[in-house]
Amino acid sequence: MSLLEIRDLRLVFDGFEGRAHVLDGIDLSVATGEAVGIVGETGCGKSVLARSLLRLNPSPPARVTGGAIRFDGADILGMDQAALRRMRGRDIGMVFQDPVTYLNPVFTIGQQMAEVLRAHEPGLSRRALRARSVALLESVRLAEAEALLSRYPHELSGGMRQRVLIAQALAGNPRLLIADEPTTALDVTIQRQVLALIADLVRRLGLTLMLISHDLGVIGAVCRRIVVMYSGAIVEDAPAEALFRAPQHPYTRGLLAAIPDLNRPEHMPTSIPGSIPDLRHPPSGCRFHPRCPLAMPVCAREKPPLIPADAAQHLVACHAVAQSMAPAEFGLSGTPA
Repeated sequence: MSLLEIRDLRLVFDGFEGRAHVLDGIDLSVATGEAVGIVGETGCGKSVLARSLLRLNPSPPARVTGGAIRFDGADILGMDQAALRRMRGRDIGMVFQDPVTYLNPVFTIGQQMAEVLRAHEPGLSRRALRARSVALLESVRLAEAEALLSRYPHELSGGMRQRVLIAQALAGNPRLLIADEPTTALDVTIQRQVLALIADLVRRLGLTLMLISHDLGVIGAVCRRIVVMYSGAIVEDAPAEALFRAPQHPYTRGLLAAIPDLNRPEHMPTSIPGSIPDLRHPPSGCRFHPRCPLAMPVCAREKPPLIPADAAQHLVACHAVAQSMAPAEFGLSGTPA
């Protein structure tokens, strides 16, 4: 059963220099208890998509121009502000990527934990707030949680601040946890600890997870399903094992080719030629076609739909892949652009 349903979501940013088409027809379903990773280059729309689920993109400049978002059947885009406030934190919790930005430097950790808890349970006594704060900090494996309540964010390490954000996101007992680049700016050892913590919380609390990153290694360590985004669109959606073993979209193959392989020192990582497009003037058809080695004339004319690739759960949006599976049906010549 799908907990989250996104259908043909389109979002633009209106600015002085023009309109940026940031999300271009996103279709995505997430089942209860599933761990889904969203991956792609910086600027592909991952964080904008995550914020759209809680309507956190500032408007203006952000504006939804089409589509629907449903959480457990409820229409998020149609909610009034009171219903939206009740949903935030209680149904959907979010871990933001920069703890320094989201933790107030002039308040203690205890004060900030209490503020979050009061938003969900206004009637809690001071003693209950303290006890719940300690329990939440301990649940994310922070030692000496009681003492941490009197400390300020700048007195904590980057990994400790990130764990505080995770504790705050869990305060309302959400069913869906969105983690937006939770390992940004952390060293490798702390990254592994934070990822292990998130995986443990998902398993122990029965959470549904949406993990966002530009790092396929981070995604692969936690998620069983990976969704690849490029320039505001989903280009591949597959079980993690299938995507690493047999990526279908040329962009996904390019991402994997750019990762160093320690088991093959002779393998030299390669970069994807070109650069991400200007979303104020995105390419027609498939947005990846100007950088794609398999581009055909149809790629510049028509946006490819997400279709089953080598398995029912493996979806890809690529005219070249579609042609290789059913050339007669698509009627493509295969002539390079």
